[in-house]
Amino acid sequence: MINLKHISAVMAVVQEGSFTAASKKLFISQPALSQTIKQAENDLGAPIFNRLSSPVELTYAGKIFVDSAQQILMIDHNLHAMVAAAKGEIFDRFFLGVSMQRSQHLLPAVIPEFIRMYPHVRLVLQEETSMTLERMTLEKQCDLALVTSDAKRSQLEYLSIQNEHLVLIASKSAPISKRIADGSPIDITEAAHEHFISMCAGHSIRILQDLLFEQNNISPEILLETHNMETAKRLTSKTDAVFLLPDSYLAYDHEQFPVNVYPLRVSGPSHPFYACYLKKTELTPYAKDMIRIICRHMSVPCPIDS
Repeated sequence: MINLKHISAVMAVVQEGSFTAASKKLFISQPALSQTIKQAENDLGAPIFNRLSSPVELTYAGKIFVDSAQQILMIDHNLHAMVAAAKGEIFDRFFLGVSMQRSQHLLPAVIPEFIRMYPHVRLVLQEETSMTLERMTLEKQCDLALVTSDAKRSQLEYLSIQNEHLVLIASKSAPISKRIADGSPIDITEAAHEHFISMCAGHSIRILQDLLFEQNNISPEILLETHNMETAKRLTSKTDAVFLLPDSYLAYDHEQFPVNVYPLRVSGPSHPFYACYLKKTELTPYAKDMIRIICRHMSVPCPIDS
């Protein structure tokens, strides 16, 4: 019979990749862990791990065991969550990572609905760069991270939410606004002589911008650099300048900070937006629902329901 002690031991080995690392995670000796795994294998009637491989690998029976164990853990988790909710207690903490730029636009729209759905889950926000959030997820400091990343890490699972594309916004008094009507598609070369507000070097949008300039053999003047996208948008409207940003960031106070918006005929490199989490872990129901809420807000298909 499967029991939770056996499941905990097996899952630790699966997640850590070795008996040594798993025993450290569980704060038990390696011989004690090996004995627990052996008991689980005796109950199952088949070996769970191929101990000759490095890292250790699951046997066919082991894969069946882990699939069933994940379902049992989820049932156990949901049972405790429902009991805690009935008692009016905080049951769990959900560590959500999101970039500081995206949090300003996304979180006010999705957090209220999440709190209504899960009043007994304590949401803990981690606002960092995408690169830092990926590292924090690997180190188990984030349960779910919302990132923009081209260089995917092999230890993380990435769910594609949206493939964003760059658009150009321009001050109403910028030269391009006097030449081209608001909303007209343009080639980036038509902005070659504009003054650009730009994200600082190393930012994902700056990397895409520089690649777009290089592909089109242009070198526009950078008027000002900033780490904050909201600052860049507002400065653009006040300085006869232009700014490249992902189309999903166009939510904007056009009365106070009016700009023209120009889609790019050839948008160049895309800006992929992902939800990522640690491989070999099961997303909690509330993590899945957070992804669903985000996708509804952005009007895009949900990757966990496709």
